[in-house]
Amino acid sequence: MRYLFALLLAAMTAAAGDGFVSLFNGKNLDGWVLSGGKGRGYIVENGTLVCPADGGGNLLTQKEYANFVLRFDFKMEPGGNNGVGIRTPMEGDAAYTGMEIQILDHNHARYAGKLRPEQKHGSVYDLIAAQKEALKPAGEWNHEEITANGKKIEVRLNGIVITQADLSTITDPAKLAKHPGVKRASGHLGFLGHGTRVEFKNIKIKELR
Repeated sequence: MRYLFALLLAAMTAAAGDGFVSLFNGKNLDGWVLSGGKGRGYIVENGTLVCPADGGGNLLTQKEYANFVLRFDFKMEPGGNNGVGIRTPMEGDAAYTGMEIQILDHNHARYAGKLRPEQKHGSVYDLIAAQKEALKPAGEWNHEEITANGKKIEVRLNGIVITQADLSTITDPAKLAKHPGVKRASGHLGFLGHGTRVEFKNIKIKELR
């Protein structure tokens, strides 16, 4: 019994010491702000954060972040479309005034022949394409980890690194003019809904120094 208690205590200590803090309490949207909301915006269902099909908009953290590791689980309906805004201001199109890491069921028939590589899941939207695929079929939970550290962005999906991006390689004046958010060192982060049902849970962040 004493041995089992020691194991449990060690596990709890390790979990508490990993540096991650929860961004979503599973009950309400405390700590979040809806910008440019549509319809029902975002709702909470059974402990999950949901962008309903009749909702959307940018659900952003009240707090700003610079360098971090963000972890979360997500599940999409077929053809689902959302995104993770990082280092974005509260107003404007986060994909341009900040940056967007694409969340998309890009293999769905509705997107056939319509997408550029830098629009597929895990890409830094419109800028740097994901290099690998690891997306589970629509309706299944995926686990994603996004690391933003200075100019380096990494996306790990279901344990596989699918995107390794170096923002310093973006030097095209036209792209920089279109995406001023590339130069931002900090900002809000959040989910960018586009009128399809996408669910999120286990949303945690660790700030990097």
